[in-house]
Amino acid sequence: MQTQMPGSLPDYQIDPYRLAEDDLKDMFDDIRLELITNTTQEELQPISTYYLDGQGKAIRPILTILMARAINYHKGRNVLSHSQRQIAMISEMIHSSSLLHDDVIDQSDIRRGKPSVNVVWSQKKVAMAGDYILAVACRMLSRLQNDEVTITISQIVTDLVQGEFMQLGSKETENERFAHYLTKTYRKTASLIANCSKAVAILAEVDDHMIEMAFQYGRNVGLAFQLVDDLLDFVASSEALGKPTAADLKLGLATAPVLFACERYPELNAMIMRRFQEHGDVKRAFELVHKSNGLEQTRFLAKKHCAEANKIVQSFAKSPYQKALIIMADLVINRMK
Repeated sequence: MQTQMPGSLPDYQIDPYRLAEDDLKDMFDDIRLELITNTTQEELQPISTYYLDGQGKAIRPILTILMARAINYHKGRNVLSHSQRQIAMISEMIHSSSLLHDDVIDQSDIRRGKPSVNVVWSQKKVAMAGDYILAVACRMLSRLQNDEVTITISQIVTDLVQGEFMQLGSKETENERFAHYLTKTYRKTASLIANCSKAVAILAEVDDHMIEMAFQYGRNVGLAFQLVDDLLDFVASSEALGKPTAADLKLGLATAPVLFACERYPELNAMIMRRFQEHGDVKRAFELVHKSNGLEQTRFLAKKHCAEANKIVQSFAKSPYQKALIIMADLVINRMK
């Protein structure tokens, strides 16, 4: 898994996707193979591999690979270990498993521009297929035989479940509400990126400070990523998103743009508490968010987290991979344009 060092290239010539391409080349085939060979239940195979068709953006594996290579380079090595690549695969499997569970919980109709998995198969089968992907990921994790990495990756699943429970509840006071939202966002989205970055750093056998920096980079990029997602729900078209707009409001969820808009339009507080369930709530909340500066404040907070991520990576040894991590943070922000 050794790739040629591109040398000291100017930033504009570095494409993170191209840089990670060789390492990720057969990744989706390898994941599908793991899922197909671990069961004799024929129907389980198409359900568990439904979102592992290579059509997703593969943001999590790309970030994991780039972090692994940036840290390896920092240590004077230019080889991606088998274990580090396995973490990239596991990151996509945990993400895919969470999509299956989300589709059942949210009763989605469409995802990534195609019918969501629970439209094609029964909810019970989809929920069990989500569990199955996690189980196979756990097997792969156990084969790495590294207790610290196992604990780190297990934390992701713990966070995902807690984040989902937090999303089902809401807080009375406005101050509590934003803290609740940020914690939920960390657990549901950022923990996966943060802990996979941490795991590949552990496997690189670097010191605790470096491991913590890898974790913090992933945490900040993950938070920014979700903030931008919440913003796009108000400004992007259904075609661009591959799913309906204002989806969060329809699910009764108050994300950052709504919470910021509350400062200017307190009438949103009552809507949040009743989870936008009265006739006209969704339409009115959507209008108030656009009339407020909630979108600008959300954009500002996302940029702040990306700037923090970039600051962390500046202390890594200069390499194409280190530059690619900076570019990845910028790409998260540029999805807003």
